[in-house]
Amino acid sequence: MKREQWNSQFGFLLAAVGSAIGLGNIWRFSYMAYSNGGGAFLIPYIIALLTAGVSLLLLEFAIGHERIGSAPLAFARINKKWEWLGWWSVIFVMFGIELYYNVIIAWCINFFFYSFDLSWGSDPNTFFFKEFLQLNTDPANIGNIRTPILGSLIIVWFLNWIIVFRGIRKGIELANKIFMPMLFLLTAVLVLWAVNLEGASDGIRAYLTPDFSKLSEPKVWIDAFSQIFFTLSLGFGIMIAYASYLPSKANITKYAVLTAFINSGYSIFAGFAVFSVLGFMAASQGKPMADVVTKSIGLAFVAYPQAVSLMPGGNIFGAIFFLSLVIAGLSSSISIIEAFTSAVVDKFNVNRKHLVTLICVTGFLGSIIFITQAGLIWLDIVDHFLTHYALVIVGIGECLIVGWFFRTETLRKHINKISSIKIGVWWDYLIKVFVPLVLGVILIGDLYIELKNPYEGYSWTALILIGWNWLLLTLVAAFFMAMQPWKDDSHKASGRTEH
Repeated sequence: MKREQWNSQFGFLLAAVGSAIGLGNIWRFSYMAYSNGGGAFLIPYIIALLTAGVSLLLLEFAIGHERIGSAPLAFARINKKWEWLGWWSVIFVMFGIELYYNVIIAWCINFFFYSFDLSWGSDPNTFFFKEFLQLNTDPANIGNIRTPILGSLIIVWFLNWIIVFRGIRKGIELANKIFMPMLFLLTAVLVLWAVNLEGASDGIRAYLTPDFSKLSEPKVWIDAFSQIFFTLSLGFGIMIAYASYLPSKANITKYAVLTAFINSGYSIFAGFAVFSVLGFMAASQGKPMADVVTKSIGLAFVAYPQAVSLMPGGNIFGAIFFLSLVIAGLSSSISIIEAFTSAVVDKFNVNRKHLVTLICVTGFLGSIIFITQAGLIWLDIVDHFLTHYALVIVGIGECLIVGWFFRTETLRKHINKISSIKIGVWWDYLIKVFVPLVLGVILIGDLYIELKNPYEGYSWTALILIGWNWLLLTLVAAFFMAMQPWKDDSHKASGRTEH
């Protein structure tokens, strides 16, 4: 079967940037910068970007492009015994991260409509947790399906389906050519609006004022490397699949650098909107900044609605903010479905359109657990285990397999042959030693904290039955898929370097 290709390399860049820029760029980065030394956090963040981020992104681009395949096919072409790693990444991302990620996008659609008449009233915290989610605190008490979210979730899965169903050129590339300029424009509107609010300068000061004493804390450096790893969609199998659709002559170092810098630049830029609004909120309520800053979901669905209610024309601001989240989320979620679709088509040579339909229907049904009254707790536990353990293990595995069993020199020669920016032997050492060492420290640190205190105070039973079992089941599924026979001998073919 002839492999589909991007219409243009610019289309590939927009798709890679679209995958990288997601919900976390808007709420996770800003909070991490604030809590880890403000402007000083940019120092470890940029060091992490230049050493681990660009290096690992380039590795994934190079694997996909040189081995001409999705993650499982690329690893099978390196050595059949490593095929399972490619499967594990695309399975736990598709049937884990994607399931709850689409639920958060569905919340954003609800809140987009709620913005127009400020439906959350005077107490967004009670509205979000008690009325909107009707949250149960016991994960075993699943409760009812929240029908307002169900309707939005159907829309999210339908949009994912229609885009990926249309293929690489007419679906994913075209969608990102619309989504990315639209997202950048909407974010620019938010930033320009927010920085002119009363108290915005206090928020920006809190966001950027450097506290250099924080740089002596190992946690700050670990957070910087973690954020870079997660924000670039590394370990998802996405960048490997996307690069496999490039023509044989493709400037992959240039696109790795551009993807990494556009993604991180967007995070820093969006932070000005986030903290200007929080500064305005603090000034309006006569509170210190520390009292209005909340992390992740609380920032988007509690703090922001509260600020929107206080500002002139806030309903329009709120609508633009939640529409930005929907677009950022969709550009990432379609890439996850594509990574899994690409893997199954490569292995079994099945009809792509039928497969995408089956994946989206199955994915929608899998998402339903996260729109129940215990959904937020399930989401929190599954997200913690998949992002803190599974993704990091895949990242370490990629570095060790390519660095020690495949020879980075083969990939480096391939990259330098087709790219305008040449890389030296230093890249080999980053991949073989530095990046796996950093990811290893993150992994051991998380495990140590986990064993000392159960995550977020949840019971060990809930953590094992939901979190650890999710890891285990997806790993078993990966080995099962790797043991299935290939439809043809494509996995035995060599890469471009050896053609």
